[in-house]
Amino acid sequence: MPIATELTRILGIKYPIVQGGESWMQWVGTPPLAAAVAVSGALGMLTALTQPSPDALREAIRETRKRIGASHGRFGVNITLLPSINPPDYAGYAKAALDEGVDIFETAGNNPKPLIEFIKTYRPSGSGDSDPVPKRFVIHKCVTVKHALSGQKMGVDVLSIDGFECAGHPGEDDIGGLVLLARAAKELSIPYIASGGFADGRGLAAALSLGAAGVNMGTRFMCTAESPIHQKIKEKIVASTEKDTIHIFRTLRNTARVYRNAVSTEVVRLERRPGGAEFADLRELVAGARGKKVYETGDHDAGIWSAGIAVGLIDDIPTCDELVRRIDRDAADVIKRMYGMIKPELDSENGPSASQVKAKL
Repeated sequence: MPIATELTRILGIKYPIVQGGESWMQWVGTPPLAAAVAVSGALGMLTALTQPSPDALREAIRETRKRIGASHGRFGVNITLLPSINPPDYAGYAKAALDEGVDIFETAGNNPKPLIEFIKTYRPSGSGDSDPVPKRFVIHKCVTVKHALSGQKMGVDVLSIDGFECAGHPGEDDIGGLVLLARAAKELSIPYIASGGFADGRGLAAALSLGAAGVNMGTRFMCTAESPIHQKIKEKIVASTEKDTIHIFRTLRNTARVYRNAVSTEVVRLERRPGGAEFADLRELVAGARGKKVYETGDHDAGIWSAGIAVGLIDDIPTCDELVRRIDRDAADVIKRMYGMIKPELDSENGPSASQVKAKL
């Protein structure tokens, strides 16, 4: 039987596994992958900002549903609020998803409170003032316990806690998941999932032991049969080790973990030169169009592309269904093995217990 947690109960999914949909999954969190993850029994996630407009997101949602068909798979929409001179139409993307009946959202980034309130209270087009607002679920991603507590106060349903191991933006405090997740268990009163460095059953079992209700995986789902990126990039991930990522933008205090290649190495070189570097000096190197080219052409040196240190745990390119089932099975085996480590003490009729013998010694 699948592992059941508060996450599976709340979201109505079979397995406590969420596909990463945050901004660094741009060009990856698209209908083919989100639908395949949903059909597998985990939670698929569309990355809203991959789509050029709210109307394009509507079409992506419809395509995802068509691909899921009658399987009853579940998926959501990620909306990451990024610092920008000309910010995207976040409310427009949310409205498009809500009008299409999406009831699971993942938020991340700068001050999500207005967006969360909009998602929770919006009435779909055509509904009356007396009609009840449909129940929506919000997963909010953060990299510190402080921000997690803020998200909890905002009324989110689940928190996603990103450790230093994650791809994309891990924050500036460099706190690994082992401590961060244990802190979350002590401080939070709502369920949370673990993100950053998770790719297999051992990771899921570890996350559950630390108090999480499931795991979020981005890099691992990039390297699946249904992932919409070039086969050569998937093969590059398989060939990589945990040493093959690098942090850029450290000197700009906007740290991002990306794959170590010719472009990211040059960005770091420029940052470390005497006098450092301004974003303007790096803009052309880190342009999103170059990153998209990586996934389209298979040239891993064409631009910046995100990857977590979970690359060191990835050694195959399975279907999403094969991956999710394997992770659940392997996690269950780990949990059973650990349960077997608990030895019952003998009662008094059968002689002294281990603790009694130890006390006498």
